[in-house]
Formats: sequence, C-alpha cells, structure tokens
Amino acid sequence: MRKGFNPNKNKKTSELDYFHQVIIPVYIPSNIGYFKESLDILKLTIQSLLNTSHEKTFVTIVNNGSNQEVYIYLESLLISNKIHEVIHTTNIGKINAILKGIAGHNFPLITISDADVLFLNNWQKETYAVFEAFPKTGFVSPCPIPKLVKYYTYNIIVDTLFSKQVKFTKVKNSDALSSFAKSIGNPNFYNQHHLDQYLTINNNKFKAVIGGGHFVGTYRSDVFKDINQRYSEFSLGGTSEIDFLDKPIVENGFWRLSTNDNYVYHMGNTLEGWFDKIVIEKKIASDFKKNEMPNLEPVKNIKIINWIKNRIFHLFISREIIWKKYLKFKGLNKNAANNY
Repeated sequence: MRKGFNPNKNKKTSELDYFHQVIIPVYIPSNIGYFKESLDILKLTIQSLLNTSHEKTFVTIVNNGSNQEVYIYLESLLISNKIHEVIHTTNIGKINAILKGIAGHNFPLITISDADVLFLNNWQKETYAVFEAFPKTGFVSPCPIPKLVKYYTYNIIVDTLFSKQVKFTKVKNSDALSSFAKSIGNPNFYNQHHLDQYLTINNNKFKAVIGGGHFVGTYRSDVFKDINQRYSEFSLGGTSEIDFLDKPIVENGFWRLSTNDNYVYHMGNTLEGWFDKIVIEKKIASDFKKNEMPNLEPVKNIKIINWIKNRIFHLFISREIIWKKYLKFKGLNKNAANNY
C-alpha cells in the first residue's frame, strides 16, 4: 500500500553542470588471446581522458559484457568519483551499448570513443575550434585520416566545389599518420601521397581536414535527434556504425571534419612502451582552462537537398574519371591524383 505523496512527482530533473559527454563502450570478455592486454590499454585510455578533459566533461563507460576484473575496475572509478556513470550490460553489441550511453542525457556535444584511444593535450580545445570555425560541422575527429576523404563527405564537396578555401595542403603530422597505420596492423595503409597532402578547408584563420574515421569523434547531439531505430542486430561491424554513426551526420545536413593536427593515438590491442611512458611522465596533462561550450549555430536541414547531395551528387563525382579530375582541380598533380 502506498502512503503519502512522492516528493519527486512532477518535479523537473535538475540540470547537470556539464555540456560534453564522452561515451566509451568496453568489451573485454577475458584476459587471454586477443584481449590479453586490453584491460591495461583501457586503463591508459581512461587515465589519458581524465588528464586531458576539462571539468565540464561527463564520462560514461558502458561495460558491454566484460569480465569480473573489468567490472571491479570500472566500479572503483565510479566510487572514487573519477568517472560519472557506469552502465553494466551483457554483450549487446557496440552500437547498442553506445545508444544506452546516449539515452537519458541531453548534452550538446557527445564524444564516442573506442576503448583503445590515447587522448593528448588540447583534443577538446582543437575540436571545439573546428565546430566554431565551420558552423555546418556535425562531427569532428581528433585524428585526420586522409584516405577517408570520400567517406560521407559529398555534401561538403558539393557545398565547396568552387571554393578556393578547399584545397590539398601539406600534412601537418605525417608521423602520426604512420603511427595510426601501424596501430591497425597495416603499416602500408597510406601511400606517400596520403602522407604528403590531404584535402583541407580553410576560413583564412583556421584549417580543418575533410573527412574522418569513427574510432573516436565528437558529435553535435542534433545528429542523433531523428534516429528512430533503437537497436542494431550487429554485435560489431556490419552496417551498424554506418547506419547509426555516419549516415545521420549527412542526413541532417552536417559536415564531417577532422583536426588539422593529431590529438589522439590509436593503441590497438598490444601495449607499447611509449604509451605508458607518456602517461607516467605526465606529458598528458590538461592545459585547457577555457571550459566554455563552443558556439553551435543552427544548421538548415532540408531533407531533399541533403538527399540530392549525398545520393545523386555521390553517383556523379564518385565515378573514377570525375573523381580524379576533382582531385587535380583541388591541387594534386596527375600522379598523386591517380594514386590517392
């Protein structure tokens, strides 16, 4: 029998003093084989995140069916107030874990990261700078990947087709690109042309790289406002990341960009001495004191226009002969355009 009146009934939830959420789904079912060093790598990921994030960052870890050792570690972080939220589930898949992390919150910015990312100084500062410099931005990766210049970027290409602000420029940090290639087990992932130049946009004050991967990236929360499907049938891979993380960016009229320099490292599943050395020596230490949310201007979202840019224009410019002409038009020589 209920007695009295619940004091929380009809009471609005209090606003949290955070504007940027970081969600990390974690799946470490064992400490053998592929996952032998995954917990140690996860610890580096979280420590580097905590060292480089400002105080208005809300950290959510989704334990996606990991073993007991991981469970205990994550609970210890929560109890010690190092992170703000831990969600424990069975193995429901990466995308479903991410959706659980997003649900129940209303943060303007959401970073979604794999559990093997080493965050560096100024990753937030430079990410915010991209959002402010280019108002149509809906996604920013702190790790430029030149080979993804065509990956859900056709709306940017059509918007800036004749703009002199978009052209190929010198790669800022080619060593970081090589490090990424090594981390995914493919040291030949980039050819020399990728390591030399990438397609950038410049507003005369600030430069960003067109395109970006999704092992780590920050989204405007508006990207996810129209997602009707709340479940992915894939535990990993398939079309899940495309459907839930990539398509919504362009379908809502936003641009996909990356920072000009590299502000994270992808570690993979094998520890290397320099990972731990960076954290121990405290080279990663937050020097970001400006905890103000970047100005996120409204972006017109006309569905039919977005569809034309990403479907019809895609079919046209993705043709090999047209694409090579575009690359040359934006600054590559013939040899580079033929091999980019």
